[in-house]
Amino acid sequence: MGKIYGMDKRYNHSENEKTSQALWEEKQVYTPENNPGRLYSIDTPPPTVSGKLHIGHIFSYTQTDFIARYKRMSGFSVFYPFGFDDNGLPTERYVEKKCKTSAHKLGRSAFIKLCLEQTQDVERQFKKLWQHVGLSVDWKSCYSTISDRSRAISQESFIRLFKKSEVYRKNEPAIYCTKCRTSIAQAELDDVEKSSQFNDIIFKDTDGNNLIIGTTRPELLPSCVAMFYNPAHTRYQHLKGKKAVVPIFGHEVPILEDEQVDIEKGTGLVMCCTFGDKTDIHWYKTFELPYRQSIGLDGKFNESTGILAGLKAPDARKRILEELEKNNLLVKQREISHAVNVHERCKSAIEFIMIPQWFLHIIKYKKKFIELADKIKWYPQYMKSRYINWVENLGWDWCLSRQRFYGIPFPVWYCQDCKEILLADIKDLPIDPQETPYPGEKCSKCDSSNIVPDTDVMDTWNTSSLTPYICFDLFKPGKESVFDAAKATSFLPMGMRPQAHDIIRTWAFYTIIKTSMHNDIIPWHTIVISGHVLSDTKEKISKSKGNTRLTPENLIEHHSADVIRYWTASGALGNDISFSETQLKIGQRLVTKIWNAFRFIQTNLQDYQPQKDAPKNLSAINEWLLDRASTTFENYKKYFETHEFNLALDQVERFFWNDFCDTYLELIKDQFFNPDSYDAETITATRWTLYTVGLRILQLYAPYLPYITEAVYDVVYKKHENVESIHQTKFDSIQKPYSFPESVKIAETLISAITQVRKLKTQQQLSLKTELATLTLCAENERDLNILKHHEQLIKGASRATNIEYRTAPLAQALLEETNNAWHAQVSIEKSV
Repeated sequence: MGKIYGMDKRYNHSENEKTSQALWEEKQVYTPENNPGRLYSIDTPPPTVSGKLHIGHIFSYTQTDFIARYKRMSGFSVFYPFGFDDNGLPTERYVEKKCKTSAHKLGRSAFIKLCLEQTQDVERQFKKLWQHVGLSVDWKSCYSTISDRSRAISQESFIRLFKKSEVYRKNEPAIYCTKCRTSIAQAELDDVEKSSQFNDIIFKDTDGNNLIIGTTRPELLPSCVAMFYNPAHTRYQHLKGKKAVVPIFGHEVPILEDEQVDIEKGTGLVMCCTFGDKTDIHWYKTFELPYRQSIGLDGKFNESTGILAGLKAPDARKRILEELEKNNLLVKQREISHAVNVHERCKSAIEFIMIPQWFLHIIKYKKKFIELADKIKWYPQYMKSRYINWVENLGWDWCLSRQRFYGIPFPVWYCQDCKEILLADIKDLPIDPQETPYPGEKCSKCDSSNIVPDTDVMDTWNTSSLTPYICFDLFKPGKESVFDAAKATSFLPMGMRPQAHDIIRTWAFYTIIKTSMHNDIIPWHTIVISGHVLSDTKEKISKSKGNTRLTPENLIEHHSADVIRYWTASGALGNDISFSETQLKIGQRLVTKIWNAFRFIQTNLQDYQPQKDAPKNLSAINEWLLDRASTTFENYKKYFETHEFNLALDQVERFFWNDFCDTYLELIKDQFFNPDSYDAETITATRWTLYTVGLRILQLYAPYLPYITEAVYDVVYKKHENVESIHQTKFDSIQKPYSFPESVKIAETLISAITQVRKLKTQQQLSLKTELATLTLCAENERDLNILKHHEQLIKGASRATNIEYRTAPLAQALLEETNNAWHAQVSIEKSV
């Protein structure tokens, strides 16, 4: 059989995906304006524009879409904008790699122009894929983090926080990546276990006595500024007030005492260098030690380091150990494994280098930031502990400065004569001080013209942390500042922030900081944390690692967007998941089953004019199905309200496969195949139920499978429902509650009898269509038999029985026997109705 009234025998996903996309675009199906109701806003994560999207992105973004679609069908006016994070280091590195150039080689202006061109191409590819996946985004509400409005909002935030004394500039030891040539924040560090050597090295005191220290970084000897011991360590108390001579380099350093020295580690004597770690920085500040810089911004040792000049850290370490050994100053070496701080982007070990930086106060507000977390609903709840652990262990204020080209400039100039910090006027934003002279021309403090621009750019998280304000600007554009308290609090907190668990310490934390500092408010009511898709090696799939063979484009083309979305729905919130071909096959079976089930419905609802109200006499089996549909929706809603969309889907699956397809359709098919055996009232009730419950099923599947549900709705329901899209229908108007406890009992008894017959046929490897000459139904009382007699035609049709005999008898074993080329069955009604 070919096409049935608009439904081909096989579902063509490619054709229907294009048709649905065109409908959604033309009719603006997903805009808030076309879905009136109470506002529900989503702070969608803007994907980093730094390469191709992978299956991990599809996993997390479709999970957000399930919730957006559910909320829209629940009667909310869903504001679902989309952004692209296209400024900062990841984008720079992507452009450098793709175009085989470097920012420093190309020059600032030319490189910025190249980045803008390349990011626009990538954004178009991203948008095309997201539309194909079926995200119900309002594509009119789209932003990029490098756009004029985003830059203006980011710069305005900086100026406002500067005026509140929340940001400050200081020549401070900064965490620095010499490979990426920029300072980074604590949140951008990863700990990696690495093999190393612990080296015992001989220093001398001024009397020529040996002093042995242990270190993993002997190359920092030229930066040594002090030696420390614990005052409780009696072995070294005689060194108080003395000096030590640094081997090879010969300069003298003070020997000081401090309780932070671990007596049990190494020899109990340690050197302090500027800078090897945070402890060195602590001692440098506490004891007001001098700064001796050895490593430059390019990662090479400077000229003052003599034999190490021009070398990078690994080679410098090798070189200094050779020199120490040659001079009999290397006492002992032992292999160790220890945690090393690396930049999460490039995995290179970081350094600490003194440079002027902009910082945002966060350490003094740690208690407040933890309290704010309690005002937000976290899903899963345990993810809040990750946030709290991160905040509790913070040791640095947020460094905002980055020594890169492609990013948002600080709207700042400096007077070289009086050192005054000169800010741009908010009305002039966005502004690039390196391209625009200071508007006042002269310093407002000393009247000097000797003014220079800030040459750094902001940390990309400084802009991403403002996405609630950027979204607000899209929602209600206007001349007023998005930070205006009265205006901002009309939009904030947003409804939901969806994101992955690895950026709780960055995106979630920094956003909480910004809305707190600007408007003393939480950014969203709810935060929903997704997991990652794992590669074959059980690592998180990422663009930078390139560790997946699967491209979303190929998967969608081969399996369909709905099937991919079905797989993503199998993952629970917060849990990592491996890619599953098995789950895709199950999803494909489901899509095929839905199509075939609704072809049956469409065939048998021709010329049917649905009535709003249910027929007076529905019959027990129809009432049972409506009761089950109502229970399914209640459970579905319960799970969706806690964002457990995987469990909500499980409820629909059980109902669709077991109750609707395997049971109900099998029970009522005979009414359409042999209508003369049934009265008109019975068939009318069944057609009404088929139409009603079919629409309920479509609606429940719609958040997960937007394409096939739209295609079926268009053919079967649209002309009757007068709503443009299944995705604009509301649960309140379709998922009406029904409760028929007595009919449920009757139906379960009927189903039990028919199930036994089907089981007997299967055990004897007979077709379910095999006719029975007689079916004997046994029950312990006459009342039960009378109820069964009342539904005799339904039982005959479902069991393929020519005659039914009724017997009041004790329960007996079910039998199926062949006599004279005819089959005879007997089953007992185990449950009294």
